[in-house]
Amino acid sequence: MNLQRIEVPVSGMDCAECTQHVQQAIAALPGVEQVDVLLASEKAIITLDPARVTIPMIRQAVAGAGYSVPTEDGRRTTDNPPDSVVRRSSSVEFSNRLGILLLAVFGAVLLIVLAGEWLGWIQAITSRVPYIIGAILVLLAGAPVFRQVIRAARHKQILSHTLMSLGVLAALAVGQWLTALIVLFFIYVGEYVESFTTERARGALRDLQALTPQTARVERGEAEIELPIEQVRVGQVVVVRPGEKIPVDGEVIAGHATVNQATITGEAMPVEVSTGSFVYAATLAQLGSIRVRAAHVGQDTTYGHVIQLVEQAEANRGDVQRMADRFSGYYLPIVLAFAALTFLVRRDPLATAAVLVVACSCSIALATPIAMLASIGAAARRGILVKGGKWLETLARADTLLLDKTGTLTLGEPRVTDVIALNGLNEDELLSLAASVERDSEHPLARAIRDAADAKNLPLERVEEFQAVPGLGVRARVQGQRIEITNARSLNDITFAAQATALEAQGKTVFAVKCENETVGILAASDTLRPAVPEALNQLRALGINHIELLTGDNQGAASSLAQTLGIAFRANLLPEDKIRIVRELQAQGKRVIMVGDGVNDAPALAQADVGIAMGVAGTAVAAEAAHITLLREDWLLVPEVFRIARRTMRVVKMNLGFTAVYNIVGLSLAALGILPPVFAAAAQSLPDIGVLVNSSRLLKQK
Repeated sequence: MNLQRIEVPVSGMDCAECTQHVQQAIAALPGVEQVDVLLASEKAIITLDPARVTIPMIRQAVAGAGYSVPTEDGRRTTDNPPDSVVRRSSSVEFSNRLGILLLAVFGAVLLIVLAGEWLGWIQAITSRVPYIIGAILVLLAGAPVFRQVIRAARHKQILSHTLMSLGVLAALAVGQWLTALIVLFFIYVGEYVESFTTERARGALRDLQALTPQTARVERGEAEIELPIEQVRVGQVVVVRPGEKIPVDGEVIAGHATVNQATITGEAMPVEVSTGSFVYAATLAQLGSIRVRAAHVGQDTTYGHVIQLVEQAEANRGDVQRMADRFSGYYLPIVLAFAALTFLVRRDPLATAAVLVVACSCSIALATPIAMLASIGAAARRGILVKGGKWLETLARADTLLLDKTGTLTLGEPRVTDVIALNGLNEDELLSLAASVERDSEHPLARAIRDAADAKNLPLERVEEFQAVPGLGVRARVQGQRIEITNARSLNDITFAAQATALEAQGKTVFAVKCENETVGILAASDTLRPAVPEALNQLRALGINHIELLTGDNQGAASSLAQTLGIAFRANLLPEDKIRIVRELQAQGKRVIMVGDGVNDAPALAQADVGIAMGVAGTAVAAEAAHITLLREDWLLVPEVFRIARRTMRVVKMNLGFTAVYNIVGLSLAALGILPPVFAAAAQSLPDIGVLVNSSRLLKQK
């Protein structure tokens, strides 16, 4: 069977129940293997057999569930990018103002209802208006709600509105038409609150999408033409002028600019780019003009991947969210049974109606996804990509952290750490002499020596007769003297050899500098530790991550030295398969294992770990793909921060679920006892949604 994965836009979803109904409708089609319906992204991601199921069949199934599949794919077009953003901003502003107005009306009506019930106004009104008129008003006002309920019933679905509709009809049946009308008012208020909550969840995604460049200025011969971003191809040269967003990922082939990369790395400090630099789509060229050869375009850019990950994060539901989804499916039948029991015991139609009205499963279904989406969106804006809520849930319970060395804990480039001058030379003279000999060498250690000399602005001498000797080092003539840079094994003097051995024991690479066969100095280089690592590990220990272990393919000496410096355990001389074995061993012991790495050799362990974290955009694409969380900025302080984000998120989720459960239990009990009349029950059922929204919104403001 040749399976295919497609994305289908779905319109009309504004609550968690909606996604469940669409998912059930699509999943029932023959040939559909898997379906995830995303509320925030307004689409369904479907794995299917194209020989058995088609788009028209999917469209018909979605329509049968009460929703629709747009005929167009909804992609932004280039003839109206600015207007579309303006219209969206205007729509959001109008929505906010309408929300304030509706909440004011909600409060006013609630106050009037409370006063009217207490003073007897409601009873006075119902006694003077003919019942038939009141009943007609209720049926007209409730027609949209009743149609939804009837349509769902035809598809064997129960909505939260099903309960409230029964409550409305129950109130109407006992002559309480004004109560039924007020219940309908609060139904519509609840619908708005849910819709508003969903729009807030979509806000982070829309913010990301609004930053995407819509056009690119592409070179065509001697001319420059402006093309829709969808028409730009890999290999084309794009011209970026001051104040413009870079539309593609690619290499700068000419020019110089100051680029703000905050959209990718989260770092506000601009960086200087010039020929040979790599730049990213959606970053801003503040000063200067550059020509960029496109390496990735559209959804294949780093920023495109950011958007895709945030869009699809909702599909990766954690255990808590799946539990809430399952509970929502059982909750409504339970409430119906509770209402029936209330009627059988108390024989009170109004109390039965109140039970049906106060029950609200929407807040239960929203408790987890709204909090997850808020955290994932906020994290994305700070350079932390989380591929789904379940990874935050797992991370919040983690107790073991495994670390790669090169490129993760260290910078991945050797740097000179020790300069020991002998026989009359000072350190600067020794370093200048060594850098002069290495000025034409391409070896990484030669580059480290030159960088060390450049950092001190040391002059380089002209060299002659340069020669590289594989396995030994380099030699050349400097000012007529024969200078050699060789490995430490060439040291004959016992004192010098002891110093070299001590440096090698620290995991450093040691080489000697000789002048006319006489040792004049020792240089040592090593891959240097990232500055923020010690502080980050201290923060992780404070968070309760006590088992921290270094896994590296480096030798025992280098691993031991670094591990001792950081105060962590280590294992050296490891192959990729060894790292996987260690992860599995720890998981078998009941540990929740987090792996941090950046290279191709880390990818298997990142995928095997309970949560894999890939470090930095400079890391390999393989590692980023295998990992569950990607840090776009090579800042080690983001590692403890992502742990804190996960724990804050789960605290909010638990608060949402706890508040909703207690609220519903109390509300159902008061309604069953007749303490909470139907009209007050209708007002009360809207409050959990507001509580979930307000509580989850705190995650959008993380500092």
